[in-house]
Amino acid sequence: MRIWVNGELRAADDARVSVLDHGLTVGDGIFETVRTTDGRPFALTRHLDRLARSARGLGLPEPDRDEVRRACGAVIEANPATLGRLRITYTGGISPLGSDRGNAGPGLVVALGEVKRRPDSTAVITVPWTRNERGALAGLKTTSYAENVVALARAHERGATEALFANTVGQLCEGTGSNVFVVLDGQLHTPPVASGCLAGITRALAVEWTGARETDLPFDVLERAEEIFLTSTLRDIQSVHRVDGRELPGGPGPVTAKAMRVFDERAGDDLDP
Repeated sequence: MRIWVNGELRAADDARVSVLDHGLTVGDGIFETVRTTDGRPFALTRHLDRLARSARGLGLPEPDRDEVRRACGAVIEANPATLGRLRITYTGGISPLGSDRGNAGPGLVVALGEVKRRPDSTAVITVPWTRNERGALAGLKTTSYAENVVALARAHERGATEALFANTVGQLCEGTGSNVFVVLDGQLHTPPVASGCLAGITRALAVEWTGARETDLPFDVLERAEEIFLTSTLRDIQSVHRVDGRELPGGPGPVTAKAMRVFDERAGDDLDP
């Protein structure tokens, strides 16, 4: 594996950042995960737009998009993969030990690892912790991911691949690394960004391509939804067959199956929608 670190490609065992990087010491950083298929990134422009929005939200200098594109291209070329996870990490850079930022400038790391295609269906759990829809990091894709690590570990302990959060007012919000859609009376719904969820790239495309409604939903909607699915960069659209102890009808339901088909067709027609 060869990794882009602050301006150049390096071998994996030589790909190092300072132990004083603010992304390491206090989680002061942002990132994007981009799917690659046979060396081609999907929706890269949208991911770079969101990277810039996250940078502005944290008060970091906006990334040089041309540099990030060059880094992505170099890493993709150096690491052939049938299906890949391209990770772009942008940090506050070398800083004092504390919350104050230094003056060294931001850091940029781009890496790619090969992944396997996800199953068409999965199990999820709910967790008692909440997303803060009014927090400073709401809607930003930051490297401050520890609460997701804790929730996802609980999901794995219970035979699931994702954990779903409510927000502080008891509304359905999102998963640790996914957005969630539900079917009610045959109509597709997903929480609005105002709920505190991440403005997912796959989520946005699914809304555009399926006509899903953005709706404030109570957390207990998961107990009565006819169908549920997740969206994310590496899941695309993935059906949910179990939530906690509730089993949903086997296989993707009709609305989910149609959404999966439409997404595959539209994504196949345009790699940078």
